[in-house]
Amino acid sequence: MINILLLLAGFLALIFGADKLVDSASSLAAKLGIPNIVIGLTIVAFGTSAPELVVNLFAALNNNTEMVLGNVLGSNIFNVLAILGVSSVIYPLTVKTNTTWLEIPLSLLAAVAVLIIANDVYLDGSAANVITRGEGLLLLLFFGIFLVYNLKLAQNNPGDEQTETLNYSYLKAILFMALGLAGLIIGGRLIVTSATSMAQAFGLSERIIGLTVVSVGTSLPELATSIVAVRKRNVDIAIGNVVGSNIFNIFLILGISTVVTPLPVNANSFTDIAVNIAAGLLLFLFIFIGRGRQLARWEGLVLLIFYLAYLGVLINQE
Repeated sequence: MINILLLLAGFLALIFGADKLVDSASSLAAKLGIPNIVIGLTIVAFGTSAPELVVNLFAALNNNTEMVLGNVLGSNIFNVLAILGVSSVIYPLTVKTNTTWLEIPLSLLAAVAVLIIANDVYLDGSAANVITRGEGLLLLLFFGIFLVYNLKLAQNNPGDEQTETLNYSYLKAILFMALGLAGLIIGGRLIVTSATSMAQAFGLSERIIGLTVVSVGTSLPELATSIVAVRKRNVDIAIGNVVGSNIFNIFLILGISTVVTPLPVNANSFTDIAVNIAAGLLLFLFIFIGRGRQLARWEGLVLLIFYLAYLGVLINQE
């Protein structure tokens, strides 16, 4: 019970910290004359991925490598199957912007990239499967290319990326940034330690905890953003938020985590990698091959059923 309460406290601190960090950093950037487009594509985008990043950094530093990979894959699977599933059941999602046309195929390619870099035994005849620091650096290079392309695209279409910023004073912005960072650090530490203790207490692997409890908790900002967006009929934001987060998770977060600590990949993790690819493929097929470039309600139900079936597989594996 204590570990569960600590885990909940960690999630609250993490989300509070990310929110304050984004608000204060965006306000400070606006005061310094940084364009609105840049704020939206960097500070706000980094802020929604901050929970996964901080948790993974602590897990990597503690050598909880199964939790590192589990959190990334679990977040991506939850984003597509659960968040987009729920969002499209509330209101059908239609792809409109050019950025989403790029990001959906790129998120699928990122999922396939994980399969390739994790498959050392089959591809290279190695004794074990490990995602190395060199491969982590390669993921970060891909992230850099993706970020620069997005910035250039947004500059050519300034109406596509508009971000509201709060008007904090310099002192207030700096204080809130410090408060946000403290919330992220405290929350991330609480989540990793309590989740590890829960895994030991319940006889579960760190992989399972990372794929379920930790990944769902760190994906709460994306869930809240997408549901609010779809209720306001901002369907592009709902899809773009999830797909962009998936790209960040693999190229940036997995890249940084692997540079900190190389990640051994156990046999069961290939089930998660395959489900991540299947989720991306389903989204691609539903959007680009389905009718009207739309994620319909029945397709959202298919995604949700797929997610529940995946959870059943995880339970059976334990």
